[in-house]
Amino acid sequence: MAALRNTRVLLADRPVNRRVQESDFKIDVADVPEAREGEVLLRTLWLSLDPYMRGRMSAARSYAKPVEIGEVMTGETVSEVVASRAPALKAGDKVLARAGWQEYALLPAGEVERIDPQGMPLSYFLGVLGMPGQTAYCALLGIGQPKAGETVLISAASGAVGQVAGQIAKLKGCLVIGTAGAPDKIAYVKDTLGFDAAIDYTGKDRDALGAELAELAPKGIDVFFDNVGGVLHDAALANLALHGRVIIVGGISLYDRLESPDIGIRWNRQLLVKRARMEGFLVWDWRHQIQQFRRDVSQWLREGKLRFREDVADGIDAAPRAFIGMLAGANRGKQLVRVAAPQA
Repeated sequence: MAALRNTRVLLADRPVNRRVQESDFKIDVADVPEAREGEVLLRTLWLSLDPYMRGRMSAARSYAKPVEIGEVMTGETVSEVVASRAPALKAGDKVLARAGWQEYALLPAGEVERIDPQGMPLSYFLGVLGMPGQTAYCALLGIGQPKAGETVLISAASGAVGQVAGQIAKLKGCLVIGTAGAPDKIAYVKDTLGFDAAIDYTGKDRDALGAELAELAPKGIDVFFDNVGGVLHDAALANLALHGRVIIVGGISLYDRLESPDIGIRWNRQLLVKRARMEGFLVWDWRHQIQQFRRDVSQWLREGKLRFREDVADGIDAAPRAFIGMLAGANRGKQLVRVAAPQA
């Protein structure tokens, strides 16, 4: 049998203090090696594209090591086992893996998680039932701890994380405000997801955003779910309620200047006066909650209490352009790449 050929997307250049461009990636084709003892050969079905990957393109110090020049871009996949040299997995099994931007991957069996879809779309395990959904669930409920009647602000509200976080806050009886960057996203957040209000941040500075937030939340923001940073962060902190909670989940507005200091207002006094708390969140610290998260969110999905939108590009070659578009806000929901159809 002829050797399998693997199309891969490699990091070709680091975008230092600038936007990502297609020349930062290289499409490469290589042979697929055979699985050795304890390994599984995986065929990628779905590839997740997420904002954190922009940080991995930078050599700036962070919580995880960067992708090296010439390496396959990092990323999580839903894959199908093609061949297994491990007793726990067999050909045809569907798994979650950190297989990266490529059609095939050879990994130790202990580094993949077998999944049972139980009637859910496989793509959901990279979105509402995957890392973005768990980020929304654990960050909001574990750190934000919203109570019925409180006001919750979600930035990037139409994205993979924000859309889930806002709906969970509504399920908990909160008044929910979202921010997004296009009229159709605002309509989706309000009309489909059921947020109480939404703000289009396009072209607005800190003072303008702060004034809108003050009008929508006259008693202040009790929980701020921050995916964005920048001037929206400043506007939200100026409107914190007493004992407010700020969850730092991401910093999309900062990603094109990661190699420069993030200089802005110091909020020490505001945190002191409001007796508020600000805490960073990484989903990897909450692995122990994954079963409870999937159980609760699966139930909400089946009951029609949660909605989730996906944006799909086709083919591994489409990943760079889809990723660049996502960083620019062109996606509508969770950005995925459909790489192949299941064979089993």
